[in-house]
Amino acid sequence: MAAAVDSRRLSDALVSFSLDGHFPENIAELPPVSETDLEPAIGDLATTKNELEAQIHTINQETKDDVSSWVRNAKSLQDDIIRSKTIANDIIRQAEAPQVSGEAIQNAEARADFLCREVQYSQQLHSVLQKIQNVARLLGNVDRAKNERRVLDSLRLLEQSWTALDQVGVSKSCRVMRLLDLRSFELKTHVHDTLNHIWKSLISVDMDAGKIVIYDALHEDNMTLNDAVIGLKAYKETDERMEQLWRNLDAAIVSPRMNNSASTVPAVKAEADSLELHGQAETSVDALISDLEKVLVFLAHKLPPDLLRSLSSIMMAEVVPRLIQQWLNPAVPPSLTDMASFQNMIRRTNGLGATLEEKGYTGLDELIEWASKAHMTWLNKCRESALDTVRTRLTRGIGESKPVEKVERHMVSLTEGKELVTTGAGATADINDWGEGWGDAWDDDDGDTQDATGSDPRTGIPSDHTKGEDDGADAWGWGEDDDAKKPAEETKIAAGEEDDSADAWGWGDEDATAEPAVEGNKARGASAQERGQKTRELVLKETYHISSMPEPVLDLIFAILEDGAALTKAGNEYDLVAATAPGLFSLPTFALALFRAISPYYYSLNVGGNMFLYNDAMYMAEKLADFSSAWKLRDGLTPRALNMLRLDSDIKTLQNFANRSYGNEMNIQKTVLQDLLGGSQSLMQQDEMEAAVEAGTARIRTMAATWEPILARSVWSQAIGSLADALATRLIGDVLDMSAIGQEEAYSIAKLIASATELDDLFLPSKMGAAADPSADEVPTTAQYAPHWLRLKYLGEVLQSNLNEVRYLWCDSELSLYFSAEEVIDLIGASFEDNARTRETIKEIQSKPEPLVGR
Repeated sequence: MAAAVDSRRLSDALVSFSLDGHFPENIAELPPVSETDLEPAIGDLATTKNELEAQIHTINQETKDDVSSWVRNAKSLQDDIIRSKTIANDIIRQAEAPQVSGEAIQNAEARADFLCREVQYSQQLHSVLQKIQNVARLLGNVDRAKNERRVLDSLRLLEQSWTALDQVGVSKSCRVMRLLDLRSFELKTHVHDTLNHIWKSLISVDMDAGKIVIYDALHEDNMTLNDAVIGLKAYKETDERMEQLWRNLDAAIVSPRMNNSASTVPAVKAEADSLELHGQAETSVDALISDLEKVLVFLAHKLPPDLLRSLSSIMMAEVVPRLIQQWLNPAVPPSLTDMASFQNMIRRTNGLGATLEEKGYTGLDELIEWASKAHMTWLNKCRESALDTVRTRLTRGIGESKPVEKVERHMVSLTEGKELVTTGAGATADINDWGEGWGDAWDDDDGDTQDATGSDPRTGIPSDHTKGEDDGADAWGWGEDDDAKKPAEETKIAAGEEDDSADAWGWGDEDATAEPAVEGNKARGASAQERGQKTRELVLKETYHISSMPEPVLDLIFAILEDGAALTKAGNEYDLVAATAPGLFSLPTFALALFRAISPYYYSLNVGGNMFLYNDAMYMAEKLADFSSAWKLRDGLTPRALNMLRLDSDIKTLQNFANRSYGNEMNIQKTVLQDLLGGSQSLMQQDEMEAAVEAGTARIRTMAATWEPILARSVWSQAIGSLADALATRLIGDVLDMSAIGQEEAYSIAKLIASATELDDLFLPSKMGAAADPSADEVPTTAQYAPHWLRLKYLGEVLQSNLNEVRYLWCDSELSLYFSAEEVIDLIGASFEDNARTRETIKEIQSKPEPLVGR
């Protein structure tokens, strides 16, 4: 038993010495080797050897690649060292031998240079390996920081690793560099995912619930919003994140609150860390500005300055135009009504701009400029509203017509009054008070009568001879001067003269001084000559119809001018827009210009529309003239307001426009009439000339019926008379152009003329208002409005007469008043054979070119 113990102690001592190189401290206590059994010790040493070999084999397998690499490097290095030592020995030996040749020295230098390069390479390799090890260590630190959600540390370490990787000095195509670069990219992506998760925890937007939550810090993640800004800058995502934040914020809160088309809008509720839609807000600009201020101030308090600047540049580019276009501009009043609310809105807008600038917002220039130019915005709104009112009213059509009365006052003598009572203006007037006041004095004058108005006693008769077509520029009144043509009376047109229809209506007669009325007893006691020279005021009243357009346009213009007058008063509640007074006084010109520009189209959609347009324009001009005259006499107006009213040019332009409308209508109707009469083909050459004349007269009667409920009687008479005169002129011209007229042909033409002259029934005094009851001996007044009417009738007489009757008509009747001697001679030559009687008659007519002179 003691021998076995001694063998174990000896075996442990040998194994311990073999493994660790240590013997027991009391070596003397060990049994002698010669007396101890060595088999157990040999067995333990063999077992230990096997275990060591197994461990070495395992280690060799695990580190085979590295060991092999290092072995190769070590062997290569050892070979280099041995080679360097050999070379160094050779160099020493050669240096000690003075007889060594120069070639040996060169070889030694080359070897020494090679050794230096090898040493340098080894040093560089060692440095690169150290740098690679440093990069690997930094990337490991990044991974640990990322796992611990230390985003800033991760980013800092990642940036350091990128710097260290760039400093390795090895091509990126090297495998180890590619592996390191790939690992750094993966870590960057993982860190970004972590940052994105933390960002969504710091700022969350619930678009369905209309709520946004912004936290200053997340304690569980050890990160603040300011830290997140650094992360966003590192990834260069600040602008992108702010744009996404704005889109979410806009969808969740701003757009629902700024929806001006909704009947109800939600209110905004702001708390310490949240902003949400809550309840219902007023649909006013003031309430909207208050809620927007809540939103923007909340963002300014919660977001760091860098984020706020980026968000502001994106958000304000959309919020400000939306606020101005959808809320502020529509809330601008189109007149002085609600001016207090408008001024409060400007004040709130200025306050919003100042608050946001103080909070660090940018991009507010448009809002501030709008507030500073609010008075011009108001003026533009007034202009737009005025023009839109005119445009909208026109699109609804001319509406129902209504009668209006036109009153003219003239100073006339007794003889002039007696003439006018049966002819001219008096014959077509609806009401006159001439005879009643003067009693029997009208009947006591046996002297010659003279028309106060000249060759044609009618008043207010526009002409259809105004040339030129109307266009857009004419409608706006551009290019019109004081010499613009106006419709003229037909009798003056026949004489080659032109007249102004405004003068014909009697406008501008304010300078005439009315004398006191003559008492009845004095009039009766005066001599006939005195009665012929005395004058009194003549009142002419006519009724015509206007559409529903003039009144709204005039009311609009008068309201604008009253607002302009209110702005000229100093120290009133309209100081904000007081500077726009001149602009308001110019708005009527724009409104009237728009009316002239587009009204022809809308009026043309109705039968008789152009005549309604004529009446409406004349009515508007008259009312504007009355308003202008009354304006100058008003009390309480400032001198500035008195001087700013300038309607004279607009009045004249309206009159010209009315005349053009009348002229255009007459030109159209005359063109239609000429087409019905065969166009350029002579009536005498047509197979159905009776039907053509019948169609022409039917057209005139149709227009007479169409215009009768529209035009004043005097204007109606002039218009229908002009069409009748056009018919007469066409018939006369076609007959005079004939080279030969047979007897049957002459009677056919006379029959056509008789058919055309049946239009006289339109101008009977009983229908014209000059006679109370119709009578069989009524004399039509067609010739007063159709200068060629009697010429047509005499032509019919000539065609039905023999030579003696033609001689009588020329020498003793009034044929010479309507035909020249040459025309009559041509008719005789075309109608009668060339014989002695014919030549004698022609000679007699030639000898008396003016047979009525001297009678």
